[in-house]
Amino acid sequence: MGAVKKQTNAPAKEKSTEYFKGVWSELKKVHWPDRKQLLTYTGVVLVAVAIVAVMLWVVDSGLSILMTKILG
Repeated sequence: MGAVKKQTNAPAKEKSTEYFKGVWSELKKVHWPDRKQLLTYTGVVLVAVAIVAVMLWVVDSGLSILMTKILG
């Protein structure tokens, strides 16, 4: 039987430093939107949320009325 070689791990500080260097490197590659794009995308999201909220309100109200007529 051969001897088992002990693995040495890098200290936690070195690991975390390398991790954050990698994160920073990836963040540099991101295409960040300019102000006009950001406002456009934000507007689209807000309109979509409003539409879904209204749709849920209509369905909820309809089901509430239906249940009231059935049960009451």
